[in-house]
Order: sequence, then C-alpha cells, then structure tokens
Amino acid sequence: MKNKWSSLLGLATRARKVVSGEELVVKEIRSGRAKLVILSDDASTNTRKKIEDKCTSYEIPLRYAPDRYMLGQAIGKDARVVVAVIDDGFAQTLMTLFDESLWG
Repeated sequence: MKNKWSSLLGLATRARKVVSGEELVVKEIRSGRAKLVILSDDASTNTRKKIEDKCTSYEIPLRYAPDRYMLGQAIGKDARVVVAVIDDGFAQTLMTLFDESLWG
C-alpha cells in the first residue's frame, strides 16, 4: 500500500534530498542540514534514544514511520531504520502528510 508520505519521500530521494543510515543522519543533524528526521517504530531502544535525543537537542522535527520495511521501500532501498530530509520544502510537506495520516 502506497501512501502519500511514502510517495513524496521517494520523490525527495530521487531529488537527492534524503540521507539514510544512523551515522549519516546524526552527522546531518549535527551540521544543521537535517530539516526532518523519520524514524521507524521498530527501531532498537538504543537507536531510538540516540536519534530522539539528537533531534531534541538540535530542535529537528521527528516523525515515525510504521516500520523499517515501509521506510526502506519508500526510498527504494532495503529496510531502513532512520532517514533525514535535507530540503525545507520536502520536510514541511512531509510533516503535514505524517500529521494528517496520524490524525485522519
């Protein structure tokens, strides 16, 4: 099932505005380039804590994908636990779509 946020995330990936992988995402958060971080709900406890703490301290918005397989499929890769969007326009629209899918 394709939903709106995964389609837009795929488009952002093709535009080279998405970074995936825990260490690369943390690097983007620290540099201030990350505009939105998407974490899978099935991330390990350590990864979840690390990413949530970084996003909080650097004031980066954080949203949650249902699972690592859906997140990976959205960007055309295997399972991915965390991705960062480095474009403000994509990030704003994705946050809106995530909030809509959460609240109906």
